[in-house]
Amino acid sequence: MGRGKIVIKRIDDSTSRQVTFSKRRKGLIKKAKELSILCDAEVGLIIFSNTDKLYDFASSSMKSAIERFNKTKMEQQQLLNPASEVMFWQREAATLRQELYSLQENHRRQLMGEQLNGLSVNDLHKIESTLEMSLRGIRMKKEQMLTDEIKELTKKRNLIHDENVELSRKVQRIHQENVVLHKKAYATSSKNGLGLGELEDAADESHAQVRLQLSQPEQSCYDSPSKS
Repeated sequence: MGRGKIVIKRIDDSTSRQVTFSKRRKGLIKKAKELSILCDAEVGLIIFSNTDKLYDFASSSMKSAIERFNKTKMEQQQLLNPASEVMFWQREAATLRQELYSLQENHRRQLMGEQLNGLSVNDLHKIESTLEMSLRGIRMKKEQMLTDEIKELTKKRNLIHDENVELSRKVQRIHQENVVLHKKAYATSSKNGLGLGELEDAADESHAQVRLQLSQPEQSCYDSPSKS
């Protein structure tokens, strides 16, 4: 006669229950190994006894099996509920933003000489090198800005100088024209019987109203700031 069908229910006798647990546990682990080998399947088996004792088996590693299980379970839930996928990525993005902010804030404080506890000598050397590179970049930018400002001022100065030279030439021409007019007026006055003194007084009074005194600035050179 064959064995009778066993009723699946809790075994009341603690000794029998423990013996059954030990036998079936070993058989279950054996079948899990066979399944992973025969079917090239990734198997993860976790068993807790009624005394909270842990038994486990994994064909690769338990961590890998659990991570794969969580990922697959989450993907299945997202397929069933597309809105949950959006919420998931929103939470992921918020978490990444917070982590990035924390890293940037920690890096900023370390560059300011704060929160250096726990850093090794190598870490401090890297921070020091970063600061030196930053200072070199800042100095180069400052020198470039000063050089550009000096070039711009030199350009404006040259324009003003050229304008001043041109105005001086115009004044010189006006002065020469006044001299010519003065001579012509003197010749005419001689014919009309006017005295030379009266003519010169009139000419001086007229010249005093229009005479311009301009001085040409001396040429000067601007040197670029020496690099610090």
